[in-house]
Amino acid sequence: MDIEEKKFAILIDGDNISARYIAGILDEMTNYGIATYKRIYGDWTSTNASKWKDELLSNSITPIQQFSNVSGKNATDSALIIDAMDILYGGAVDGFCIVSSDSDFTRLASRLRESGMIIIGMGEEKTPGAFRNACTKFVSLENILDSYEQDLEAEQETPAAGVSPRQRKPARVSRKAIENTIASIITENENNGKLTGLGEVGSRLNNKYPDFDVRNYGYSLLSKFLEESSRFVVTKGGRAMTVSLGQSEDSHRQVEDFVTQKVRQAGRDGIELGYLGNMVHDVFPGFRFKDKGYSKFSKFVQSIAAIRIKDFGASGSRAFIK
Repeated sequence: MDIEEKKFAILIDGDNISARYIAGILDEMTNYGIATYKRIYGDWTSTNASKWKDELLSNSITPIQQFSNVSGKNATDSALIIDAMDILYGGAVDGFCIVSSDSDFTRLASRLRESGMIIIGMGEEKTPGAFRNACTKFVSLENILDSYEQDLEAEQETPAAGVSPRQRKPARVSRKAIENTIASIITENENNGKLTGLGEVGSRLNNKYPDFDVRNYGYSLLSKFLEESSRFVVTKGGRAMTVSLGQSEDSHRQVEDFVTQKVRQAGRDGIELGYLGNMVHDVFPGFRFKDKGYSKFSKFVQSIAAIRIKDFGASGSRAFIK
């Protein structure tokens, strides 16, 4: 089944989410499939729900009334969960979009995934990690709002004097960690004689980091994120795009300097080659000594003028400063 044909139930925690996000939520979901259910849960007799009323009619969202009968108890959560399970057993959808910044839906997301459902979670940046990681994919509502407003040109390019731009929280995963993961994916595929497609990179990043979103790093496309990194090369061939490891002109010298530094720090005892090789891979995951004409890592190290290698038989080989 193509992604365009997948059917989703969009269930919104109206007590927990602002109405200003709704257009962006519905627009974002078009990237994943068709919304066959659009329901929002809340106490519509409350004055706090007034901002939602115009949005419900214009976006064909069904409001589910849930009175707050007991102070301190969230009846809205219970109603959403019961409906989700009814929809699941009805067998009419391929996945759910749960819109809430509340960790109370973590178990629901996990249960639906156990039944083979795709779970798109949406919430504000404050959303706890437990709910984020329970989803197949988690999307920040702040990112959705930014993208939607930019697409509609609703915001001025230059903010008014004295008005600060919206404060954005830093990316939850460092860019270096993301790049290291991508480099590992490419290396793994190369070892198996496979090319790495852009779609595979995006899919595996989402599997490892459910809240990964290139918009957190200032990009609208994953391809742009990769193209602006010196560590990767994006190749376009027809409709397909592949990603490979790049080699900067000075990478060889950087690795040599790094190896020399580590061997020197090891002192008179030297450093075991296997351990040294692991350190090089961690710091320079895109570096491949075979691309430099060396059949073994030891041959590459031996080529560095300041270093000598001594073989200790069963104990392995160690590198020393000459």
